[in-house]
Amino acid sequence: MNHTTTRRPQQGPAPGARRHLPASLRGILSLGDLEPAAKRVLPRPIFGYLQGGVEDNVSLAANTAAFRKWMFRTNVLVDVSDRDQRTALMGVEYGAPFGIAPMGLCALFAFEGDLALARAAEAAGIPFVLSGASLTPMEKVAAAAPRCGWFQAYIPGEAAHIEGLVERVARAGFGTLVITVDTATLANRESNVRVGFSTPLRPSARLAWDGLTRPRWLAGTLARTLLKHGMPHFENAGAGRGVPIISRSVVRQFGLRDHLSWKHLELIRSMWQGKLVVKGLTSADDVRRAEQVGADGVVLSNHGGRQLDGTLPPLLALPDAARAKGGMALMLDSGVRRGTDVLKALALGADHVFLGRPMAYAAAVGGEAGVAHAIGLLRDEIHRDLALLGVPSLGALRSDRLIPV
Repeated sequence: MNHTTTRRPQQGPAPGARRHLPASLRGILSLGDLEPAAKRVLPRPIFGYLQGGVEDNVSLAANTAAFRKWMFRTNVLVDVSDRDQRTALMGVEYGAPFGIAPMGLCALFAFEGDLALARAAEAAGIPFVLSGASLTPMEKVAAAAPRCGWFQAYIPGEAAHIEGLVERVARAGFGTLVITVDTATLANRESNVRVGFSTPLRPSARLAWDGLTRPRWLAGTLARTLLKHGMPHFENAGAGRGVPIISRSVVRQFGLRDHLSWKHLELIRSMWQGKLVVKGLTSADDVRRAEQVGADGVVLSNHGGRQLDGTLPPLLALPDAARAKGGMALMLDSGVRRGTDVLKALALGADHVFLGRPMAYAAAVGGEAGVAHAIGLLRDEIHRDLALLGVPSLGALRSDRLIPV
């Protein structure tokens, strides 16, 4: 692992800090509290889209369950007073060993949701990955997170479109480009149909009623968005502005990619001068192939359980991937909910972890302040957990601290 440590102590939460939180956040004691809170704010179709997985949700459930397959072995009477979470990743020092994963449609969860996530991440000094399916122009997000912002792309099908997108990302100022590769075709998200969410988004009596019964979202997110920005568009799918969220062309823009191959990734590597990360791997063989192409890092991911149901949880793929990564940074998402989850992943060989849904829930509940609170909760857990483990630094974490159960 590539973690740096210093001797400057990092303090935990300040006494009485909770009293200064907005009322909507005072009852949020963990990331797990954010999901039911967001459910009370968001219309059922929007919440269902965010919460749901695919088919029978086997991978969705397995992602979180995988972290329960390991238990800690602790050491006591260790001086841990100078523990610090700052972490080096691909040549950049970040304030914690976790970041915010890419999530599409965040501007439907909270007013200017992408900017809320980006600003909170920048203030905390952690990576934020803007989704290629986002509704906020990448240039605005890059300006809001000039140091910590990354961009995630779904690869368009033609070389000219790839070149245009890569050039736009570079002009926007992003230093890290993440290519998601586990979307060869649209997933069978039956849960979306059941809650009334569709792609493209179709106005309906059901959606209208859900909006009316969620006045906070209706006035604070939808109405403000339409008044300030007009109809949301997919802003970042290519070199120019994409289609509106209600356009029938959405499926064509984000649909079949079954012809894409490693040659397309090689093309991107030849064009892109910054850090290149490949996201959506669960196979050690694919990790090796990514290094051969010239990637700087990979993210083990099954898309949060939203693509192929039954896909291996990334945490269970981690030990083999750690042996195959070579000189690349090895990252992971899918299922991270606690500070102990972060530390288990690091001990098994990850250099960094990412989480998505909890941060989107946080934006829905409290906007930028909600995201900042969620980041603080996770950071405080890690700070406390390191002390209780008897681990003075992230670099001291090893797999021998874990016992499989």
